Amino acid sequence: MTAGSQRAALDAIHSARPIIARLSMARDSEDLAADLIEAWTATETGLRSLIGGSSLTGQQLIRELRQRHFLSLDQANALAEFHAARERASRVDYIPTEGDVNASRDAFVKLEAGLMGDTPAAAAPAAPSASAAAAAASAAGAQRPKAAAYTPDGPLDPSARERFEGTPTTVPPERARSSWVAPVIGLVALLAVGGIAWYAIAGRNHGNGALASGITAYREGRREAAAGDFMKAAKDAPNDPMPHVYLARMAREAGNMNTANSEAVTAVRLGPNSGVALRELASVSFATQNYDAARRFYIRAVQADSGDKLSQGFLGCSLIRLGRVDEGMRWVTRAGPGAWSGCAPQPGAVPQAGVVPPGGQPGMQQVPPSGALPPR
Repeated sequence: MTAGSQRAALDAIHSARPIIARLSMARDSEDLAADLIEAWTATETGLRSLIGGSSLTGQQLIRELRQRHFLSLDQANALAEFHAARERASRVDYIPTEGDVNASRDAFVKLEAGLMGDTPAAAAPAAPSASAAAAAASAAGAQRPKAAAYTPDGPLDPSARERFEGTPTTVPPERARSSWVAPVIGLVALLAVGGIAWYAIAGRNHGNGALASGITAYREGRREAAAGDFMKAAKDAPNDPMPHVYLARMAREAGNMNTANSEAVTAVRLGPNSGVALRELASVSFATQNYDAARRFYIRAVQADSGDKLSQGFLGCSLIRLGRVDEGMRWVTRAGPGAWSGCAPQPGAVPQAGVVPPGGQPGMQQVPPSGALPPR
């Protein structure tokens, strides 16, 4: 475990602290379930940072860290309980329990304490042994003139203070500062600020380069290369939601809904007003037939981007699945023709449950691959 990966892990773990702090049985069960999922997502991001980024999730990630001796057995068991609570919370019909809350808190405390405990402390100067101190005191006493004995008010021998402190030196008057000093200091400060700004911009551009490369690979069907680029972009720009949006989209297309949900939640956490991130989380919910959650996030996506036809159309589909056919049809009509048009029921027919957003869950009725994620 490198110092850099440990710091990155602690940063991610600390971002979960306010979420863990608000876990309470007094909260609404849906909000509590969402907090459990979000807390695990932030914790899992920290765990991935310990090994420099990884596509592993859940139990496999915990097992890998345990095999590398990055986690103690107690930490691994606590994290396994936390992950199990998160998995239960993702079920629509599940109501989180006090045990789930305690498991998440216990795992968080143990992991954070372990990571902070591994941070090397600055070495303190060694204290002299008692015998060495006594010997030094004895030698000092033998060398000190008796006339230099001290009282609380000072030395009795007038020359003792001079011998103890050294001969006083005359301090020359302060010379006037040269006129060129201030401009030079200002120039140095300006260069320092410019260097910091350049470093920040260079790091952001580096992350954008990996993201652009991943988008190109994704559109060309090179999924492994795309996944690698998106994970690199997420590491280079940890506050950018877009790499996680694409990772969620790819996982959803592959039918890995746990990973898709985890990445989509991370994207929304990083970009709570990003229409693309909100739309992807809604699409994951729709693909898992959690239509009420899909409805809520499609509404937020439309609020963030009122011109997003895909969010409008599948908001209509979500409402139709919930039995609000008239309201849903208004949104489908507003969006115009598109992949969501298949949601519209025939007169007198029951709405089909098979239509899913582009890149939906395998085994369900697919729709044309329209509505691809836009470039940044």
